[in-house]
Amino acid sequence: MRIVFLGTSGSMPTEARSSPALAVRLGRRILLLDCGEGTQRQMVRARVGFRKTRHVLVSHLHGDHVLGLPGLLQSMSLLGREEPLHIYGPSGLARFIQCTSDTLGPPNFPVFVEELGGGGVVVEEADYRVVALEAKHTVESFCYRVEEAPRPGRFHPEEARRLGVPEGPLWGRLQRGEAVEVEGRLVEPHMVCGPPRPGRSLVYTGDTAPFEGLVEFARGASVLVHEATFLEDLAGRAAEDGHSTALQAARVAAEAGVGLLVLTHISPRYPDLERVLEEAQGAFPRVVVARDLQVLEVPLLEE
Repeated sequence: MRIVFLGTSGSMPTEARSSPALAVRLGRRILLLDCGEGTQRQMVRARVGFRKTRHVLVSHLHGDHVLGLPGLLQSMSLLGREEPLHIYGPSGLARFIQCTSDTLGPPNFPVFVEELGGGGVVVEEADYRVVALEAKHTVESFCYRVEEAPRPGRFHPEEARRLGVPEGPLWGRLQRGEAVEVEGRLVEPHMVCGPPRPGRSLVYTGDTAPFEGLVEFARGASVLVHEATFLEDLAGRAAEDGHSTALQAARVAAEAGVGLLVLTHISPRYPDLERVLEEAQGAFPRVVVARDLQVLEVPLLEE
């Protein structure tokens, strides 16, 4: 799992930070979380392939999170894309896509838009899934959790040899979770493999104020990417606008027991990111403040 922070500013871009967008690479596939203005240029700079992007997950319909979609769809068409693109998000998303298509011309490839209308499983693939949870913002907004499927347990070759399984293709089948037959005996994966190892997980909050249910939604995530639009001295403004402070994000991370907290959607009023980092570290030590084009490799979990 590789996370690429394409845009980390809140409300409007700055000289150093572009509008919100996040790319998650899972194997050869890419998920795009939000698509603010300029996202396609950031994808080019980060070498995030347009063709490999299969799903776009929109948190909400504020301009800084969706104005990059029309340009992205046009670029995909110009590149001759044929594969379908699936876009998920709140009510009104289909109308937004249709309006821009009516004006600019429709994409030359299939685009499927699904308005969520609530939480639950959004994407279900063989090796990962995406779950949505309604957030607390000034408009309908969603948090997303990307979860890898559990990996097979660690293979023990000495056990395979003891059970008479010859080295070669049968070992590979056992490691993939398949039972094999050896001299009339059935050897099952659990006989030569350890317990399944958990997959990695990412939680992306989009724009949200703290709300009941977020801690449980983020429980045990490998990485929590949480908005931190304001510092704590503007907590009242954050509540009015449906946003969070860096300290509030850190408290969620601490209660949820996440592996790493990454702060994003930073207001342009804070050019000094050290202030944001210091406030969050007061409640949760394992925290970084995202910068544009930063790449985060999420290590595999062994237990």
